[in-house]
Amino acid sequence: MQIVHHLPDLRRAVASLRGDGARVALVPTMGALHAGHMALVDAARAMGAKIVASIFVNPKQFGPNEDLSRYPRPAEADKALLIAHGCDLLWMPGVDDMYPAGFATNVSVSGVSDGLDGAARPGHFDGVATVVTKLFNQVRPDSAFFGEKDFQQLAVIRRMVADLDLGLEIVGVPTVREADGLALSSRNIYLSPDERARAVALPRTLAEAKRAIEAGEPGWHAAAMASLIQAGFVADYISLVDAATLGDSVPGQPRRLLAAARIGTTRLIDNLDIAP
Repeated sequence: MQIVHHLPDLRRAVASLRGDGARVALVPTMGALHAGHMALVDAARAMGAKIVASIFVNPKQFGPNEDLSRYPRPAEADKALLIAHGCDLLWMPGVDDMYPAGFATNVSVSGVSDGLDGAARPGHFDGVATVVTKLFNQVRPDSAFFGEKDFQQLAVIRRMVADLDLGLEIVGVPTVREADGLALSSRNIYLSPDERARAVALPRTLAEAKRAIEAGEPGWHAAAMASLIQAGFVADYISLVDAATLGDSVPGQPRRLLAAARIGTTRLIDNLDIAP
């Protein structure tokens, strides 16, 4: 696996990957890689693409009271994982490479970014859209792979790609979970043993709410909130939305149940699809 840190080297390396007419797939990450990220790499490899992974902890998507300074950065372990899963090229820019002096551009995607995490974390999705646009322009991939765990992020990126005619395929990959159902996340390492034991209440609550919604039972939202509170969570939201627009769910259209909640100092997100 080739590792590059500066844009001219990246451009040369990607051109070399395309030398035999191969398609290029991008897997954008902030590092602290786990099996969920590797599922993205594996999905790209299954499609026969040359794989470019990026690791960049993007300061523009962290709020002033969020965990930028303590976000895990296990670079050597990340590299080993990518090598083991057949990644061809790793792009690891520094902050000055991504946002050089005088950088003044912001990419904002209204609508899909307004509620849910967009309301709970003002400015977050502007930071996501800006850095992902830059990554797309830097790598110029044919496709890019994102996990469905960050479902609102996936919706924002799909909207942005469509609106800006960026001309690449966005592939969503199903959430990878621990044996007890907790969605894999780089932030799970922040959980104490007691918090980790109680965190499973989040996927279990969503699963019960999904069952109740699909059965047409009233009161599912109050029951879900009560379940999370009992487990020690403070919920930011539990919302049933249209899967494409993230607005009000529409009868007969795909829906998604999304939740974000804090246990201790750690904020977890999760979601499940809901039958139309």
